[in-house]
Amino acid sequence: MTPDNESISNPTRPNASGSTQKTPWRRRLSAVGAGLAVVGVSAALLAPTGTAIADPSTAADKAVTTFSLASEDTQNITVTVEGATIQAVDRGAFEVYVKPKPTPKPTVASAPAKSGGGGGAARPKYTGGGTKEEWMAAAGIAPSDYPYVDYIVSRESGWNPNATNKSSGACGLVQALPCSKVPGNGYNPVDNLRWGTGYATGRYGSWAGAYAFWTRNHWW
Repeated sequence: MTPDNESISNPTRPNASGSTQKTPWRRRLSAVGAGLAVVGVSAALLAPTGTAIADPSTAADKAVTTFSLASEDTQNITVTVEGATIQAVDRGAFEVYVKPKPTPKPTVASAPAKSGGGGGAARPKYTGGGTKEEWMAAAGIAPSDYPYVDYIVSRESGWNPNATNKSSGACGLVQALPCSKVPGNGYNPVDNLRWGTGYATGRYGSWAGAYAFWTRNHWW
């Protein structure tokens, strides 16, 4: 029997001490198996690293981080309603009121002052005739009052129907003030005396009372 056949059929042989030992072929087979095991473990450990090196973008995309885990939990919800009509929003209108500026009132020019005071100059002067007795009678003065009237009128106007006080505007026989108070025309002797009767009786009670006041104060 050859030595190789002997090694296969009898893998062990006693050594000098009498114990058995493996043949060189068995020892080589064990070494090869151990080497393959180491290579396999190393390949398993280096496989992820090798993949990352070979394809960096793929490794980065598949990296597990807190952000990637949170992103996977998010939901993208799209709601579609078939046949629904979206109505336009009707917004409420409002009005803004702007208070207009008031129209300025037109300025009214003041009327020019009438000369002679009391409007005496605006009234026509008396151009008719007559006597003082006729005028007193036409004014309704009682004949018993003629002396009192004559006394006052003589001192007020001198029986001039057109007499006018330039400072006060008093006019006519009794110097009515203002002249515009005389109904009719203050320069008309009858109108002026008629107004004088009302003034004398209203203020002094009678022509006699007006006469008494005038003699004490020289005016009435």
